[in-house]
Amino acid sequence: ILKERLFGLTNDEGNHGEDVKEYYFYLDALPSHAYMRMLYKYPQVEYPYARLIGENRTRSRAEPEFELVDAIGDALRAGRYFDVFVEYAKADQEDLLCRIRAINRGPESAEVHVLPQAWFRNTWSWGYKPHRGELRADGPGRVRVEHRHLGVRWWYVDAEPGSPELLFTENDTNTERLFGVPNASPYVKDAFHEYVVGGRRDRVNPARRGTKAAAYYRAPLDPGESLTIRTRLATRPLGDPFGNFHEVFDRRIAEADAYYAAIGPPGLSDDERLVQRQAYAGLLWSKQFYHYSVELWLDGDPAGPLPPAGRKSGRNSTWRHIYNLDVLSVPDKWEYPWFAAWDTAFHCICLARLDPEWAKRQLVLLLREWYMHPGGQLPAYEWDFGDVNPPVHAHAARRVYEIAREVEGRADTDFLEEVFHKLLLNFTWWVNRKDPDGRNAFQGGFLGLDNIGVFDRSHPNLPGGERLEQVDGTAWMALFCLDMLAIALELTRTRPAYEAIATKFLEHFIAIGHAINGICGQIGMWHDPDGFYYDVIREPGGAPEHLRIRSLVGLVPLFAVLAIERDVLDRLPHFRRRVEWYLRHRPTLAGNLRLFTRPGVDGHRLMAVADQAKLQRVLPRLLDPEQFLSDYGLRSMSKGLTAEPYNCHGSVVAYEPAESTSPMYGGNSNWRGPIWFPINFLMIRALREYHRYFGDTLRTEFPRGSALPVTLGEVADELAGRLLRIFLRDEGRGGRRPVFGDDELFQVDPFWHDYIPFYEYFHGEHAAGLGASHQTGWTALVTELIRRPGCHSGVRHRIGGPSDRADNAAREENPALGGPA
Repeated sequence: ILKERLFGLTNDEGNHGEDVKEYYFYLDALPSHAYMRMLYKYPQVEYPYARLIGENRTRSRAEPEFELVDAIGDALRAGRYFDVFVEYAKADQEDLLCRIRAINRGPESAEVHVLPQAWFRNTWSWGYKPHRGELRADGPGRVRVEHRHLGVRWWYVDAEPGSPELLFTENDTNTERLFGVPNASPYVKDAFHEYVVGGRRDRVNPARRGTKAAAYYRAPLDPGESLTIRTRLATRPLGDPFGNFHEVFDRRIAEADAYYAAIGPPGLSDDERLVQRQAYAGLLWSKQFYHYSVELWLDGDPAGPLPPAGRKSGRNSTWRHIYNLDVLSVPDKWEYPWFAAWDTAFHCICLARLDPEWAKRQLVLLLREWYMHPGGQLPAYEWDFGDVNPPVHAHAARRVYEIAREVEGRADTDFLEEVFHKLLLNFTWWVNRKDPDGRNAFQGGFLGLDNIGVFDRSHPNLPGGERLEQVDGTAWMALFCLDMLAIALELTRTRPAYEAIATKFLEHFIAIGHAINGICGQIGMWHDPDGFYYDVIREPGGAPEHLRIRSLVGLVPLFAVLAIERDVLDRLPHFRRRVEWYLRHRPTLAGNLRLFTRPGVDGHRLMAVADQAKLQRVLPRLLDPEQFLSDYGLRSMSKGLTAEPYNCHGSVVAYEPAESTSPMYGGNSNWRGPIWFPINFLMIRALREYHRYFGDTLRTEFPRGSALPVTLGEVADELAGRLLRIFLRDEGRGGRRPVFGDDELFQVDPFWHDYIPFYEYFHGEHAAGLGASHQTGWTALVTELIRRPGCHSGVRHRIGGPSDRADNAAREENPALGGPA
């Protein structure tokens, strides 16, 4: 098969859901995309498509996935593959250069076939706009590109080495092969496969024109020998398209080196800089064009068959207003090539350091009327927009505003005000929709934590008619309140009218804190004998009961904490009076304001769901190596459930540090033990917020059993360091990286061990990467954790900059710099 796309398993084929079965790595990228670099490892032996499908399909959920290295490990260890480096550089905004270098890593000579392609996206077959562009040979190594919207451009392919053949076909589906329906044209999209693999020369257009074109290079390569291919897409004819080619690349590489040297905090090791740069690269490579019109999908295309009758009343049928036609930051371009509301929030926190305007636009985009539901709900994710993710959009907006202020040197209150108004709609939706009984206890909902509960959390009504009140759902709303409160207080600096709205969120926070903690004889989510927060199940006519599963859902209440500067009460008298009224007239309800009345370090006041007493009850469990604390961050479930699984009416929850053994939500992610970056990130932020108030006056044993008292700020820093160590070389263990687990190829081979995948989640004991292999969306949060507290940079990148030539030869010879060795 001609390798034109990455291969992987569907959800039904994989024993742990869909999974890409290729090795590729994002190595470098500038936020302007003036330079980008990636690596694909292409095996020289027959690709084991059938074996990968067959082995994974027959494995149980209790077994690990069968990976490419398991199928052809001997060949990979012998170097029988090509390292294919793909680089892009911009001479200007629309003059795009591409350089492909294939290197034979094997012990013997091997022939490589490479086909760089240019094509038009097929929009003409839907029945709306029949116009199609045209690619036409226009001389040796030159293709004329014409489109009614893009105008005329030229695609150049290097005539050396090997004088490539220019091949042309149409980017149309081979309906005869797939459906037994005759093709409208003899030239269809799999023509290049037929030409290269099957020798069918009649499958390409002899007139050398079409909507899909390729330059066909082939060359035998001796061990260590390489083939370099150059292409260029320009907006005007060029007399010598490759005359300044390498100079442009050298200039862009030098800019990238200078940029990342400048934005990295001082004192980082070379290995930390490598991790930071590759994480940013994955984040930037994981943008993609995303087009989804729900209305068109529900109704079907004029030129296509009618959709199934049930589609119009099925999933997303109440989201007809959705019209996505944008470049978006997606979690993983293979496994999760769509946006998810809470993923996007974390992406934007990372992206704000690189490109504040892009990060702000992404957050605003999800709040626009062609995304947000008219009722105020944010779309969750493609499979079901009506599901719910944790409401962290306000938190992301607040963090992006703060980071952008550092980078840009100004406070963009227009952005903050814009998102605040739309988030008011979203907050109202949550209160009205997810709190139907008015108890400020939020029920039901997926909430992004897939299989963490004993029940399917998408359904508020449980099998016996009980209702589930989720401690994390309620605590997420408390965090939402505090983030909206913080935004309103920030806006009062220039817009005094926001003082009144700040009091609204103060009152909501007090009510939600009441629901979580329970007062006046009402059962809340705090379980005092255990010193922990739990979900509550309410049976019709029966007494409520805590579901005593020690998982991260019981830690989410700690996220809802806000340290307020001393000057706020002085400059906001109405807000101060409202706080005082609650303390005087609603002392029971105002339990969450106790710390607010006592000035902390530097005069800070504290608002928190968990007061000092509850915090000090939870911390010993949080920091216990036999419960949540691992050597590489916080687990998503207590390790204590290994020996004593939780059993509720036959439904069992146990500690599972690796892949999920449950089919819930497809079984391709697991929240019952592994380490997840977004939750760890929020916990570190929360601990630092508590530390802003308590400072050195509050210390805790870390880790539990060590008799070492440390501040909460020191706990936060150590947790950040543990997460970072997932990716760093451990010199005490021969330079091994925990993310690679026990895979010796990745651990010891110099052509593998410095290329880092940023997985979806990580093993709860030894931190081997699990799930989607390139979820540099939220796992790119490591770039923020690398930054020591207080470090920031105002460096930004735009096309055009330093013109110093870089020593590109060094990059090509050193794997740590993202090139071959």
